[in-house]
Amino acid sequence: MNLKSKASAVVATAGLALVVAACGGGGGAKSGSSGGGDAAAPSSKFNAGVEQVVNPSEKAGGTLHMGMPGDFDSVDPGDMYYGYAWNFARLYSRALTMFKPVPGQEGLQLVPDLAEELGKPSDGGKTWTYKLRAGVKFEDGTPITSKDVKYAVARSLDKDILPSGPTYFNDWIDAGDYKGPYKDKGKIDGWKGIETPDDQTIVFHLKKAYGGFDYFAMLPQTAPVPAAKDTGSKYKEHPVASGPYMFKSHELGKRIELVKNPNWDPASDPNRKQLNDSIEVLLGQNEDDLDQRLLSGKIDVKVNSTGVGANARKSVLTDDKRKQYSDSAPIARTWFTNINGDVPPFDNVHCRKAVMYAADRSAIQGVYGGPDAGGDVALSLMPKTMTGYKKIDPYGVEAHPTGDVDKAKQELTACGQPNGFSTSISFRNERAAEKQTAEALQQSLGRIGIKLELKGYPQGDYFKLYAGKPEFATKNNLGLMVYGWGADYPEGFGFFQQIVDSRVIRPAGNTNLTVKDPEIDKLIDQAAGETDAAKRNDVWAQVDAKVMDDAFILPYVWAHGLFYRPATLKNVFVSQNWGTYEYLTLSTQ
Repeated sequence: MNLKSKASAVVATAGLALVVAACGGGGGAKSGSSGGGDAAAPSSKFNAGVEQVVNPSEKAGGTLHMGMPGDFDSVDPGDMYYGYAWNFARLYSRALTMFKPVPGQEGLQLVPDLAEELGKPSDGGKTWTYKLRAGVKFEDGTPITSKDVKYAVARSLDKDILPSGPTYFNDWIDAGDYKGPYKDKGKIDGWKGIETPDDQTIVFHLKKAYGGFDYFAMLPQTAPVPAAKDTGSKYKEHPVASGPYMFKSHELGKRIELVKNPNWDPASDPNRKQLNDSIEVLLGQNEDDLDQRLLSGKIDVKVNSTGVGANARKSVLTDDKRKQYSDSAPIARTWFTNINGDVPPFDNVHCRKAVMYAADRSAIQGVYGGPDAGGDVALSLMPKTMTGYKKIDPYGVEAHPTGDVDKAKQELTACGQPNGFSTSISFRNERAAEKQTAEALQQSLGRIGIKLELKGYPQGDYFKLYAGKPEFATKNNLGLMVYGWGADYPEGFGFFQQIVDSRVIRPAGNTNLTVKDPEIDKLIDQAAGETDAAKRNDVWAQVDAKVMDDAFILPYVWAHGLFYRPATLKNVFVSQNWGTYEYLTLSTQ
């Protein structure tokens, strides 16, 4: 994510200060479209949007048409974890802080959002205080207060009702015995984990110091929720807006329409604009069909974290008329497969290491688009774009990118399975690359006698009901689970903690699917409490090495995304934080 920035000059030219919008799914043709890369349009070039704004415009009006394969995990800010959902949520919700919506490295900078300033630490970093901006309102005109933010965070603690969001607040806030407003009704005013001494002030009390709490304040879980309008698991049907757009309609799994929020005040929001009259998101679309509509300009944006699908990449990269409207950049994301130690014989580390040696990473790199569009073959879990990355190659991947069959067979013998064994591998149905990854692993592991049964599950519930639910994964013999992870924020804690800390594993909704090692947990605590950045990064490198040694995760690609921008799309650039286009700034006029 550490690309050289041209952000200052670009922002001055474009005059942009907007927020994120994210996911959608394309259905029908866009009315009045002038087409995509095949249509007559201003000239462009490949990777023009990596470090600068393409087609800057301040003109208002029109509808932004978005399309999405599958569905969001949720549009409830307290119950979402996909990066594109976080990106999208900023269109209608405001957290305490946010990443600056500009291209280049400046886009990794945290700025105040609902809060008027970044947090003020005290008590050695165990207490954090924020003041809300004046004049902020919900969509119905009701003033937003600190109590609405406290309620929002409190409700997100209940992982039975809202299972999908991150567990940072569960793990770090000094919550005592408080279980949230659904289970401990009427007790929120007396709860001291978060205090609201007045309507503009909110104070967070942590169990232990954490110097990066402004990153937690960026989470959509801090977006205010009016308690009187909270409907629990049904709140996703119509989240109450605090941002520039509000829900006009939400047909679950089919369509979302956002329109202008009349009670959003630009004077209270220096980070956003309200350029589009409306935003339409069509959900549950076939990915190949969606890509073709994107390439022909019938939709403006494909909502996902990976860009065009495997079948469209070749068309984009081999046709110069289309390639000029695309962008590929390294992002802080690793594509990997979890190896489930709760499913025998993967409870034996040597069986796990057999998979690590046997996997053909080069074939999977091809699935994601090859070195130009898909990314680099991964030598370890930590993306090499992350601050503090240190090169390690414990399984000799550089020398054997297609796998080391001899070493793999030695590990099988060491784990008592010299002839191999059978297990299942899961993937998300809507992601063609994940199915193709499972097929590539089926072929490469078959060389050493490991037989894989492929099992696809819906993207929206992959973590709630299937791979992220340990009881289901074990019962259904999911020995391998295809997956991938982008940093929640650009620091080691924001990449590792939610996928390798065993203490975040719960009955459902997990993002750590397999890693259970107390030594890793100790290293995470050591890094989180370290105030010296260089020393902290050294510890994150140790976490990377220990995860690889445990062999609970098979990394294979350090990701690039190949994203396509129709010639008519305005204010387009790749966000270094989100690793996708910055949805907040997009418009069509």
